Amino acid sequence: MTDIDFLTRGAAKVLSLDELDAKLKLGRPLRVKLGVDPTAPDIHLGHSIALSKLRNFQDAGHEAILIIGDFTAMIGDPSGRSVTRPQLTHDQVMSNAKSFQEQAFKILDRERAKIVFNGEWFESMSFEEVIKLNSRVTLQQMLVREDFRDRLDKGIPIRAHEIQYPIMQGWDSVMIKADVELGGTDQLFNIMVGRDLQHEEGQPRQVAMVMPILEGLDGRQKMSKSLGNYIALTDSPGEMFGKIMSISDELMVRYYEILLHETLPDGIHPMDAKKSLARRITTRFHSEELGKKALEEFNTRFSSRDLESADLPILTPSGARDFLSVVVEAFATCFQTSRSRSEARRLLEGGSVQWQGEKVTDAKASLPIGAEGVLKLDKTRAVRLRA
Repeated sequence: MTDIDFLTRGAAKVLSLDELDAKLKLGRPLRVKLGVDPTAPDIHLGHSIALSKLRNFQDAGHEAILIIGDFTAMIGDPSGRSVTRPQLTHDQVMSNAKSFQEQAFKILDRERAKIVFNGEWFESMSFEEVIKLNSRVTLQQMLVREDFRDRLDKGIPIRAHEIQYPIMQGWDSVMIKADVELGGTDQLFNIMVGRDLQHEEGQPRQVAMVMPILEGLDGRQKMSKSLGNYIALTDSPGEMFGKIMSISDELMVRYYEILLHETLPDGIHPMDAKKSLARRITTRFHSEELGKKALEEFNTRFSSRDLESADLPILTPSGARDFLSVVVEAFATCFQTSRSRSEARRLLEGGSVQWQGEKVTDAKASLPIGAEGVLKLDKTRAVRLRA
């Protein structure tokens, strides 16, 4: 595999391959930028895709620059958003940033990474300088963005500060003289603004390399903590393994492609394929030993059906004690996975739900007062109920 093949493996789009090839022939380490906004303290598997690509560049001898957007995070990236994000204080952002950095080093080589906060330049900008920077971009350019255009057409407010975001992200590239910028496919517009600003400043344009967006556990929407469909890098090995086992077979195929850069092996049973995926991802972010242990625990819990001795999430029902309500609460509380009451009813009526080893098919049935024991929710998840 050539350097350019290795560096572009798994990318959704590169603008352009010829430019990247030319930069690689310069004979010096390239300055590769990834900007992250610590709007939450945890990194999830979706974040890991661009971080892993940045690690690829590190391993090829290039300079990895991780920009912590302490100023841009206070705006919040509007990319793909149908509503304005809640604004965070600088103190909230900095608290998240500390946790975010530590988790990033599960992927990046700490010794070969440069961490930069964009407050270093934005904090000292005068209002006159802000006005001059804004004068370089037209409102028409901003409204080309699909998310802005969609909100405008629907009469949904676009706040003036949101329009600043692509400009600020682009200016980051100018300040660090980026050769390459990484991001998700929803970041392409912002990265292209950076190319334009670099050109105006007399700098070579950065190469845009965008990575695919990873769907969350629901298989429908982008993985996001706010949507509750995420797998956090801070999840315990058992939690991480179990969440991966909960995804659909269709989503498993995509996870193989995006996270492992592999196609699903022909002829393999879906359950075995999913176990392999879960073990490898758990091993990646924990250890070989803990990945193996998570697999063994899963087999004990479900394959051997020895749920009584398994280490299960504990749930104390907080509301109604009918099985339908408890199943919905268990998914949300113990697995951060949304299940509607109609979906939970189908699980019950289909015989997937078991209480203390016996199937429960009556959605109106209730747990006895003070009852404790194992409630199996489906083929891959179970909880231990406490009174």
